[in-house]
Amino acid sequence: MSSVYLDHNATTPLAPEALAALLPYLGEDFGNPSSPHHFADAPATAVREARAQVAALLGAQAKDIHFTSGATESIHWAIQGALALRPGQRQIITTVVEHPAVLKLCRHLEQQGVMVTYLPVDREGRLRLHYLEAALTPQTALVSVMAANNETGVLFPIEEIAALTQARGVLLHVDAAQTVGKRVIDLNRTPIDLLSLSGHKLHGPKGIGALYIRNGVNLPPLFFGTQERGRRGGSLNVPGIVGLGAACRLAAESLSGTTAPIALLRDRLEAGIRAIFPTAHINGGHAERLAGTSNISFPGIEGEALVDRLDRAGFAVANGAACTVGGSQPSHVLMAMHKDEILASGAVRFSFSRYNTIAEVERLLTVLPDILSTLAPEAAADALGSG
Repeated sequence: MSSVYLDHNATTPLAPEALAALLPYLGEDFGNPSSPHHFADAPATAVREARAQVAALLGAQAKDIHFTSGATESIHWAIQGALALRPGQRQIITTVVEHPAVLKLCRHLEQQGVMVTYLPVDREGRLRLHYLEAALTPQTALVSVMAANNETGVLFPIEEIAALTQARGVLLHVDAAQTVGKRVIDLNRTPIDLLSLSGHKLHGPKGIGALYIRNGVNLPPLFFGTQERGRRGGSLNVPGIVGLGAACRLAAESLSGTTAPIALLRDRLEAGIRAIFPTAHINGGHAERLAGTSNISFPGIEGEALVDRLDRAGFAVANGAACTVGGSQPSHVLMAMHKDEILASGAVRFSFSRYNTIAEVERLLTVLPDILSTLAPEAAADALGSG
């Protein structure tokens, strides 16, 4: 039987429509869009169209979209640019559950004298607004938070955060890599200053992303050059940009109709696992979450071992962020949610997309009991017996 891919938070398959859109720019339309001759015409037109497609998905103006190599570059540009823009303010506020691209950069900046405040989350992974309000000071240059957690799918109250930072005159960066294309984002209505995204998280190609920079925020460049209106140097990745634009167009067209079916897949999986293994714990299960993310702890079973056995059975899942796989430490996200090491080490993340089906979920639930009983006979026997 064919393999089942349930690790869409790590990366998504390239949409066939996005592949078809970008292929000409790997062949006959190879020209540099910045060139002064007619070979630039088709690539330049395609880039303009893609910029408009990304902007339309976000409720933004095309001129405020700047193409990058991905979310990590966009995050670095946003955070370091905000500090450079406000040299008299040396505080950043973020959270303890951010992606390593944010946390590792913040640790580096601390070594350079920047004060970083890490806000806690509750047991469900929720960020309480009063913690942010109390942390804001006249020294705060930037608040950088994720829209949705990459491991648990738990959503942060971005609209309320944006209203608070706007009222206090503080810049706001939102890491929306996991959210773009999965939930409506309207930058025309929500006063976010900087927003980062990555193409491969929404069925676009790898190696392409974008940073939204609100009009009036004169962010200095991370790379110097003439491209992107002088704000991000380097020849444009035209195939990647076109593929990202196509993926954003597809997401905009299907957004209203895909969330509920994906949530049904997640809910069926969770209900089935609880029936099979009643001691299983849904991490963040009482919080508002992305429709397609389920982080489940199996007490008494090692998450890495379960991921490996599921892989051998034809099911691709994960036990954390793709960039941290292979580490021996429990998930920093789950530990920040006050989970003990037993729950944290027994966690597995299942993440869905519009390409998954209920039949795939039922197949997984069919093979799971034997796998669980093999990995931890005593724990599985207790759990199965109690059910």
